[in-house]
Amino acid sequence: MDFNRSGLMLLCVLLPAMVIAPTASAQVGAPWGELHPDAEIVTAPVEVDGRVLFRVRGVTSFPAEARAAAIVARIESFASDPTAEAAVVQVTDSSTHSTISVGEKPLMTLFDADARVEQTEREDLAIANSERISAAIADYRRERTPEVLRKHAVEAAAALAALALVVTAVVWLTGRLHDLLAKRFRSRVGGLEIRSFEIVRAERIWAALRAAVSGLRFLAVAAAVFASLDFVLGGFPWTRAFARDLTTVVVRPLKTMGEAFVGYFPDLVFLVILALIVRFFLRLIRLFFGAVARGAVSLEDFEREWAWPTYKIVRFAVLTFAVIVAYPYIPGSDSDAFKGISLLVGLVVSLGSSSAIANLVAGLMITYRRAFKLGDRVMIGDVIGDVIDIHAQVTHLRTLKNEEVTIANSQILNGHVVNYSSLAAEKGLIVHSRVGIGYETPWRQVEALLLMAVARTPGLLAEPPPFVLYGELGDFCVSYEINAHCREAHAVPRLHAQLQRNILDVFNEYAVQIMTPNYEADTTVAKVVDRANWYAAPAEPEPAALSKESAQPSVGHHQRGIHENRC
Repeated sequence: MDFNRSGLMLLCVLLPAMVIAPTASAQVGAPWGELHPDAEIVTAPVEVDGRVLFRVRGVTSFPAEARAAAIVARIESFASDPTAEAAVVQVTDSSTHSTISVGEKPLMTLFDADARVEQTEREDLAIANSERISAAIADYRRERTPEVLRKHAVEAAAALAALALVVTAVVWLTGRLHDLLAKRFRSRVGGLEIRSFEIVRAERIWAALRAAVSGLRFLAVAAAVFASLDFVLGGFPWTRAFARDLTTVVVRPLKTMGEAFVGYFPDLVFLVILALIVRFFLRLIRLFFGAVARGAVSLEDFEREWAWPTYKIVRFAVLTFAVIVAYPYIPGSDSDAFKGISLLVGLVVSLGSSSAIANLVAGLMITYRRAFKLGDRVMIGDVIGDVIDIHAQVTHLRTLKNEEVTIANSQILNGHVVNYSSLAAEKGLIVHSRVGIGYETPWRQVEALLLMAVARTPGLLAEPPPFVLYGELGDFCVSYEINAHCREAHAVPRLHAQLQRNILDVFNEYAVQIMTPNYEADTTVAKVVDRANWYAAPAEPEPAALSKESAQPSVGHHQRGIHENRC
């Protein structure tokens, strides 16, 4: 009975042990056993004084960073112990692991899983790591000796002095280069501005040169400072890690850009070739339309003034096609960021370009409908002026008062345009003026006086002959309208004023009273000016030659004016 009781107790103790033992064994072996085929093996560097000796792996319970830090701590503890004598690093192999130790102090343990990461045998990996550890311990102690530290201090001081000299030399040389550019090239840049019709302004070119010199100075100084810091920090074991990090921060982006450039180089070559082809094709198109604009090449039913607007349309179509072809070859065009920016730009353009597109289409329609051209005198809405510029979006007018007015092309297309210049050269433009004359004056005399005033006005044509129209028969006077042709639209204001002056002179000469603009009752003295008072002070008599010339009709050019008087 006692035996049975003892056996039962032993069984109760052994059963939990049998269950726990395999689990514990698995935990010991699992960290360095096989990982899942899809699992990523994480490694960490074992780094002493800024130098990476090797890398080790880890598991969940003992991460690679913690394992590497523990190994580094053991190596530095032994290397920094002044009482520990130099000893040979030893490797002890067993069936499951290899131990690297110095004397009686173990530094690290390697398992078969570590060897599989490096794709080598565990024993060979242990020997290689032991040699690196031995060299690291020797370097650790040697670099902290007073002789080596003094040597590095002298080298650091020399490097800083060299840095000061280099920076001074760079600043002096770039200053001299700036002065040389200022003396030799600024006058030439000004000449370039004159020859290029202000396409490139001299101040902008000079600012670009100054920016280039400043950029060169910055790059040279930055390179010198980086090289000096890397040398100084790399000479001392305590700061060597900072030197390596600094190099990584500066060099890694450059390396990444270089690798990206090499990767995209074939695409860049394609883009360059495409740009050259498009540029050559655009130059051919420009030469062709330039010949059309000069009249060297004529096309049936194609006006010469259409040449440059058509060239702009063709150029836009060619550039659009080139962008579509080049888009897949642009570096980063397949990235999500690039696609997002493209979508945003497209959305902004679609939302904000409705009026711009309307003006653009209106500009094209205005061009091809030949509503007006540069130099024409037109009336758009209530604005009269000369067309000085026609853009895709707007048209610029210079008014008679020398004011520049900008009108949207869509507004022009939706309104009406009066072109004074289009028919003036061929059929002439009519200048007219109205006067009100009393019923007591014969209408034949009034007609003769008005025609005489036209004959005295230089610029008004004798052919087609001027004519008089009759307006309303008012309560106190008859409204007469004199009409005469001219060939120059831009001279209409001057011709109209001169015609008005001559009408006053002629009616005064023949003592015919002009009743307009208002008439209330007859006066005892006729409202005329005697010839003797024509040049009352401060007016001065006109030269006799000019008086004779003004009495003859002459041929001028064209426009239309409006002057209206009422009884």
